[in-house]
Amino acid sequence: MDSITNTKRKVYRFGHRQTDGDRTMRNLLGGKGANLAEMSRLGIPVPPGLTITTEVCTEYNAIGKEATVELIAEEVREAIKQIEAEMDTVFGEDKNPLLLSVRSGARVSMPGMMDTVLNLGLNDVSVLGVAKKTNNERFAWDSYRRFVQMYGSVVMGMKPENKEDEDPFEEQIHQTKEARGISLDTEFTVEDLKNLVVDFKKLIKERTGQDFPTDPWEQLWGAIMAVFDSWNGDRAVYYRKINGYPPDWGTAVNVQAMVFGNMGENSATGVCFTRDAATGANQFNGEYLINAQGEDVVAGVRTPQQITLEGSKHWAELAKLSEKERAAKYPSLQEVMPKLYQELFRYQNQLEIHYRDMQDMEFTIQDGKLWILQTRNGKRTGAAMVKIAVDLLKEGMIDEKEALLQILPEKLDELLHPVFDPRALKRAKVIAQGLPASPGAATGQIVFFADEANKFKNSILVRTETSPEDLEGMDLAKGILTARGGMTSHAAVVARGMGKCCVSGAGALKINYKKRTMTVDGHEYHEGDWISLNGTTGNIIDGKVATMEPLLSGEFAEIMTLADKYATMKVRANADTPKDAKTARNFGAQGIGLARTEHMFFEGNRIMTMREMILADTIKGRKLALEALLPMQRNDFEGLFEALHGHPVTIRLLDPPLHEFVPHQLATQKELAEDLHISLAAVKNKVAELHEFNPMLGHRGCRLGITYPEITEMQTRAIIEAALNVKEKGIEVKPEIMVPLVGTLEEFESQEEVIKQTAETVFQEYGDRVDYLIGTMIEVPRAALMADAIAQRADFFSFGTNDLTQMTFGYSRDDAGKFMSYYLEKGILKADPFEVLDQEGVGQLVALGAKKGRSTKPDLKVGICGEHGGEPSSVEFCHDNGLDYVSCSPFRVPIARVAAAQAAL
Repeated sequence: MDSITNTKRKVYRFGHRQTDGDRTMRNLLGGKGANLAEMSRLGIPVPPGLTITTEVCTEYNAIGKEATVELIAEEVREAIKQIEAEMDTVFGEDKNPLLLSVRSGARVSMPGMMDTVLNLGLNDVSVLGVAKKTNNERFAWDSYRRFVQMYGSVVMGMKPENKEDEDPFEEQIHQTKEARGISLDTEFTVEDLKNLVVDFKKLIKERTGQDFPTDPWEQLWGAIMAVFDSWNGDRAVYYRKINGYPPDWGTAVNVQAMVFGNMGENSATGVCFTRDAATGANQFNGEYLINAQGEDVVAGVRTPQQITLEGSKHWAELAKLSEKERAAKYPSLQEVMPKLYQELFRYQNQLEIHYRDMQDMEFTIQDGKLWILQTRNGKRTGAAMVKIAVDLLKEGMIDEKEALLQILPEKLDELLHPVFDPRALKRAKVIAQGLPASPGAATGQIVFFADEANKFKNSILVRTETSPEDLEGMDLAKGILTARGGMTSHAAVVARGMGKCCVSGAGALKINYKKRTMTVDGHEYHEGDWISLNGTTGNIIDGKVATMEPLLSGEFAEIMTLADKYATMKVRANADTPKDAKTARNFGAQGIGLARTEHMFFEGNRIMTMREMILADTIKGRKLALEALLPMQRNDFEGLFEALHGHPVTIRLLDPPLHEFVPHQLATQKELAEDLHISLAAVKNKVAELHEFNPMLGHRGCRLGITYPEITEMQTRAIIEAALNVKEKGIEVKPEIMVPLVGTLEEFESQEEVIKQTAETVFQEYGDRVDYLIGTMIEVPRAALMADAIAQRADFFSFGTNDLTQMTFGYSRDDAGKFMSYYLEKGILKADPFEVLDQEGVGQLVALGAKKGRSTKPDLKVGICGEHGGEPSSVEFCHDNGLDYVSCSPFRVPIARVAAAQAAL
């Protein structure tokens, strides 16, 4: 086969006669196009076709339809000639027409997010030619009505007028079924199908004012441009947003010869996985439908059957069918077409070995011949991701580095959250059974429409079947429940990709959108009623079910061990309590990067003592209150040191302004006045005195310690005494005292002096010593610029990227939500800088601060302790700039550990 590498070309061919691309060209050809070319090169039976590059999509958005058609017309026409030659058909001919599919193909898998058109090239004349050629009139008209329906929806914009309404084409189909007394599409007669075509065209004319196009080339250009348009459709934009994919990637368009799974009982279509996408088990599995087209399987319109006998038997157990009933009602592909099943099994094995990863494949059987339509690295749950990587490593298919690189760090989050408490499940009332499409536990209140998923704090989206338009609601919901669709339906695939609990194909459910009800065995559930979903078993449960912390698998530990083996940067946790510290250690944290002492003051009665200190008019009064706080703080610090057992613990001195600790409600002010035996006026006056117009830039951080050095003295004493007490128990301690919000060397020196004097006093009292460090949090831009000066005295820097982002951008973190979504939508910002570190601006300050600090003190320890420390791209940035550690919330520690290893690799 020829390989053409001219990057100026707009169209690449694939097929038996000529294939221009390969798997390495994913960015240009999209994932689907690159894999179709690769499979063609491997000799796998792929219907021939062409791929219009992602670069054309970008040009289309700039120059429009007419100019784009002119740009690519010649190359497309030449590529169509190759398809015609391979399929022995002619595009646009009446008697022997070439029919095409038009599909999207971004560089990453975006299932259901963009548009597809099948059976393109049919019209009132060519449908007769197809019927005569195949001697199958029903097949021809079934394909034609599908084409009109799909083209009308995708290209001509036919949508329901109201969300409660059904799709206009589906409504027409249901009316026809009711009039005929039938329930399945396969029961339509030829006359039914002809009438549907006429009815569909009439609907299109009424709704759009346009006639359905009959010219195949007009159809083709319309479909290609509709796919390009769908790149910026609402669901694709939202999918990119939640996955962090940039809008400038664009999508490729794949135009491919049609093969037909709806040509009769010896034809079929299906989706299969080389391993279980939910659990990771090494089991070939999938679903198929006899006499159907591919969209039928994933759209959930018909509940499909299992490919393997093993899977079919499992389904029968869920449905409580006998083996005889199962074989009659749900026969597997392995039983119905054993030779073709064996051929499919060989290809799935070949492709998994070739791609060295679990594959998600689509196939069609046309009149007894198997065609492979697509392969891609399959989307999987977090648990499956970990198991598959470890299993492939043990099988010798990949090495340790490849196993780590197969892990998507963010998906580990799925494994770290609660599951149903088994004790609560014993008491639970199971009301129905569906398919365990995506594992996990979800408890919430029923909503029936995706755009209302935020109506309740915890919602369960209940649909007959989901569609790509439901994406945002699926993302917001705690769980997803559908009455139709199998393990490869839209709901199942998208939910697995999101790590969202999903139960699909629960046929016992009767859903009425207009009444907003779900009926199960005569019992009616309404919007707002509580149900629970067990995505691991498929159980649908009445009411709420208690949850518990998950038990992590052995494979999870193996991945974490590998991560630590290859990572060069440490991962610490932000933890304020011994409980959080223990959680962090269980997740593999190698220290505490930030313990916020102010959080300790809000527990129990401590807030009253804190307020007494704030309201004191004299140093003596403040010191009395601080003496009462000392044992409380010391006890907290002892808990942290014990939990970390020899790992460093960075404790930040008091940071927020004092007004955050005083009451602002009149009733609470009265209570405080009574408790402290002072006048209400005195309390009000103090509250008014502490009021600040801009607290973020006000009397806080090191400014508090400089103004009230007795606060720094008390906290230092508590830290050092705690360290000595824990040392006495035989536990190694590594305290690090962090001065917040420093902007000048003099500010740091002022606090350093208080800390050192207090520490020496405690050492003399105890007759013992511990090593400790004094450093600062770099969160003021000036501190980053003056880092070389501050490093003369500081032992370590910890970049507080939360505040550094606020001050660098001039955005209030609490108020940015008012405009942030607009900024992201308009492309003013590529990502929320409070979620993903702004590497160009804030990152430049981090890199500069680290470089300047180490120019003064080469062994300066440098890390970050903002929540960016758990975001993979930010972790990679920190690694690339030589930071010693990142620190994040305890539950994000595993994510950061894998991200740190991947950055090193």
